[in-house]
Amino acid sequence: MLYYRAVAHEATTPDRIGVLMVNLGTPDSPSYFAVQRYLRQFLSDRRVIETARFIWLPLLYGVVLPFRPLRTARNYQKIWTPEGSPLAVYSKRLAAKTYAVLQSRLGGDVRVALGMSYGNPSIASAIDALAEQNVRKLLVLPLYPQYCSSTTGSVFDGTSAALRRWRWLPEMRFVNDYYGDPGYIDALAASIEAHWQRAGERSHLLLSYHGIPASYVKAGDPYQAQSEATTRAVVSRLGLAEGQWSHCYQSRFGRVVWLQPYTEDTLRALAKQGVRRLTVVSPSFAVDCLETLEEVGVEYRDKFLELGGESLTLVPALNDDDRHAEVLASIVQRHLTGWA
Repeated sequence: MLYYRAVAHEATTPDRIGVLMVNLGTPDSPSYFAVQRYLRQFLSDRRVIETARFIWLPLLYGVVLPFRPLRTARNYQKIWTPEGSPLAVYSKRLAAKTYAVLQSRLGGDVRVALGMSYGNPSIASAIDALAEQNVRKLLVLPLYPQYCSSTTGSVFDGTSAALRRWRWLPEMRFVNDYYGDPGYIDALAASIEAHWQRAGERSHLLLSYHGIPASYVKAGDPYQAQSEATTRAVVSRLGLAEGQWSHCYQSRFGRVVWLQPYTEDTLRALAKQGVRRLTVVSPSFAVDCLETLEEVGVEYRDKFLELGGESLTLVPALNDDDRHAEVLASIVQRHLTGWA
């Protein structure tokens, strides 16, 4: 059913620019059924799992969804906060801060809403909130510095699906990536440097990115090239030499070959080389979530200690840091050229 948007607003409300910030999503609670609902939506996305439906769906409903939520819910329980999921909490705060910066720079004709590709608040509900504010131009900002079809592409699909219900479509722009943005690189490097200052020393830097199946890159996905470009820029900004840093990929799922080197294998190799102290940063995550707080901060730390390491510390994601909001506002402002 098509909506007839904005006719009632026309006489009293000025046309506005909307900024839709989108992150991956999170379960509503760390319970079995909430996690199962979230995983069902996430793993049913053809962008995420490209395996033929007649092969994948029986596995999803017969094997993955009955059992995987048990372990995943336990892991969420380790990181859940009184305010909710860290990803949701930090994303909301980041969107609010980015909005405040844009208001100070551009005035009141820009509005910001946060949506999630999976779970709540949905992309559709965020777009509806912008429509109620008479948005006529829409900029979509996926919170993924490096483009990947599984993440950034899904945001485009979700936005397009939501806009199918609009009769009067807004003019639209889409931010594909910001992996090499100087402000983003500066913020990452400054965060790592501040972490080292608090620790009182520099240690080997492990840049661990979320992995994707290697076949996706072979088919043309630019994610690996953009991740490597981010790493080169960060280590250059920090003045690190070869041997002082490593680049790898985490969060494998299933039995297919994913981008390598795997983070687990890199931990083993570094331990064998005599590296005892590790600093880990995950530049593919705008805010902290299960993959950083539990997978890196707990699982990989314990693994490295078992391998003979002395410490593995996680550099927090940029989260809702003021500098992060300033960076995203600058990216938005640049893409609004000619609009604002």
